[in-house]
Amino acid sequence: MTRMMLKDGPPRQRNRPEARKLRVLVLSHMHPAVSRGGAEIAAYQMHKALGARPGVHSTFLAASGGKVQERLGARFVQPFGPDEWVYAGAGFDHWIHANPDPEFPPEFTALLRDLAPDVVHLHHYTNFGVEALLHIRRALPQAAIVVTLHEYLALCNHFGQMVKRPSLGLCEKASPRDCARCFPERSEQDFFLREMYLKRFLHLADHFISPSRFLAQRYIGWGIDSRRVSVIENGMPEHDLPPAEPPRPDPEDGLVLGFFGQISRLKGIDVLLDAAALLEKQEVTGLRIDIHGDYTGQPPAFRALFEARLDKLPGNVRFCGPYENRRVHQLMRSVQAVIVPSIWWENSPLVIQEALLNRRPVITSDIGGMAEKVRDGLDGFHFQAGSPWSLGSLLRGLVARPERLAALQSSLAVPPSVQDTAAATLKLYRRLLAARHETSPQPKEFAA
Repeated sequence: MTRMMLKDGPPRQRNRPEARKLRVLVLSHMHPAVSRGGAEIAAYQMHKALGARPGVHSTFLAASGGKVQERLGARFVQPFGPDEWVYAGAGFDHWIHANPDPEFPPEFTALLRDLAPDVVHLHHYTNFGVEALLHIRRALPQAAIVVTLHEYLALCNHFGQMVKRPSLGLCEKASPRDCARCFPERSEQDFFLREMYLKRFLHLADHFISPSRFLAQRYIGWGIDSRRVSVIENGMPEHDLPPAEPPRPDPEDGLVLGFFGQISRLKGIDVLLDAAALLEKQEVTGLRIDIHGDYTGQPPAFRALFEARLDKLPGNVRFCGPYENRRVHQLMRSVQAVIVPSIWWENSPLVIQEALLNRRPVITSDIGGMAEKVRDGLDGFHFQAGSPWSLGSLLRGLVARPERLAALQSSLAVPPSVQDTAAATLKLYRRLLAARHETSPQPKEFAA
């Protein structure tokens, strides 16, 4: 209780101040102003949604990945706004997800103590390093630490995608022996020590959020306590969109399907093109597949192969090229269904939520978060992952009976909004803080 001393009398008490705001610090491996990946977009939307809620103050901290330069030698800069910081360091050890920057620990610690957040929520540890969890715990012993899991980075050294090298076959479970087979330049002992190193820091987190049950189970099987994992989907931002009209066949091409997003082998572009070629060979008509996406950021070998395929596209495929994300709703409404043919265990693809938001069924691989988010026969249809024959058979059946897609309109799921996600996440924050403050000598008060 604050006291005010008066010249001519004893101290008197002020009115009890209002409970202060809950302070949240959201970390992302990149800022969406310089990178438009799904994880950084989800993190930034969460920051904005939390900051708009009464009783909450949110600050955003993104790593730059070398895309934002230091200013006057400062590691932490504010090029995008007063409540948005960027860590301008570069260089990262992707093997053990460590940050070799010697200036990061003291500068990060100073920023943490200055911001004094009650909750630190990491949407990624890439570019910061898993040691950031230790710096947070030392600087803010009473803060709650939450980590959102986006891929299988801790489990898998192959870009966190749980597919084998070089075949890209699905990997069911990480183990030092199996991982060493994928990376023969590393020993089983190397992979064992890598796992121990990562777990040493990840165990400092109070709680983990997974956008899918599938991803959560993979991490629980790896060794994270199931009581410290919650499944909360990444919500969609609020859009002022007119109601989506039911999809209608194109007068000339009949059934029109769309592929949206990054074009790569793991995204299943070869499966899609092979299925289209099979249908053309079988003389199936009344189908057009529009491919919307960019491949220029892929390795040179893939770019060369894809460009060769572009020169020989089947007649039922149209390559539309890259698109601005703001146009995705218009583009999705121009097709009758969206195809998601990824050949790896996708966690919670944004493209599925975008399709459902626009009331378009999803045709997807039958694995991972894709099979979880798309209920077969309700939100769309499944086909065998990696099989152009399975996809081709499904599409041939839909061409013959396109009313099967139209019949799904009444059963399509409605994706959660970012406000839904923020409310569920805020509820988790308060539960974690209550648990930490039970043993704290000076419990804090937060606005309701």
